[in-house]
Amino acid sequence: MFFDNWSDIGRTVLVGVLAYTALVVMLRISGKRTLSKMNAFDLIVTVALGSTLATILLSKEVALAEGIVAFATLILLQFVVAWLSVRSSSVRTIVKSTPQLLFYRGVFLDQALQSERVTREEVYAAMRAQGVADVTTVEAVVLETDGSFTTLKRSDSIEMSTLKGVHDQQR
Repeated sequence: MFFDNWSDIGRTVLVGVLAYTALVVMLRISGKRTLSKMNAFDLIVTVALGSTLATILLSKEVALAEGIVAFATLILLQFVVAWLSVRSSSVRTIVKSTPQLLFYRGVFLDQALQSERVTREEVYAAMRAQGVADVTTVEAVVLETDGSFTTLKRSDSIEMSTLKGVHDQQR
C-alpha cells in the first residue's frame, strides 16, 4: 500500500495545513506557559497534542472540527491546571515535582542521586555543559523540575537564597 489515490493525498495536505494552523493559533492565544519547559503535565499535553494532530491528519473518521475541539480541550486543560498551580500550593504539589539537590559543597548526595536515578557522570556532564572546569568552584548542582541541571558556582555569600524550595536530604 504505497499509494491509494490522489484525493487521499489532497485531503491529508489540506487537513494538515488547516489543523497545523489551528494548533499554532491556539498555542499563541494560550500564552507562553503552554510551551514552557516541561514538567510531567506539560509533557502529557504536548504528546497528546501531537497524537491528536497525527490522528486528524491520517484518520478519515476524525473530522477537522473534532480535532480542533480536541486541541482546544487539551490546551484549556493545560491552562486551567497551570492557572490553579500558580494559585494553589496543593495543586502545584500534585502537578510539579520539587527541585532536588544532587551535589553540595564538594559532596555528591548519593541518596538523592539514587532516588532521582542520576549518575555522578551525568552531574559532571552538567557541570561541564555550564562551563565548569573544576568541581571545587561549584557550590551546588540541582536537578530542576523540568529535568534540567543547574550548577551554582561558589560565592562569598553565606546564604544560598536561590536554593530556597530545593529538596535536600542531607544538607
